[in-house]
Amino acid sequence: MIEQKRRSFLKSMSWRFFATLITISVAYFLTGETKAALEIGLLDTTIKFFVYYGHERFWNQVKYGITGSSDHYEI
Repeated sequence: MIEQKRRSFLKSMSWRFFATLITISVAYFLTGETKAALEIGLLDTTIKFFVYYGHERFWNQVKYGITGSSDHYEI
């Protein structure tokens, strides 16, 4: 089974939403400044969103650990 690009995109979006909240919270805790926390969170999110998407697409091409029918992954 190869995951569709749209699914990879939606997974990336949902993960980045929660990860961004964490990054902004940590940045605010460390700096005490809302503007700095938001800037750090948004920059971090922009970079990591594209890295994660590429990582997902790369692993969809790797056959290691995939056995059986097209809808079955062995863990």
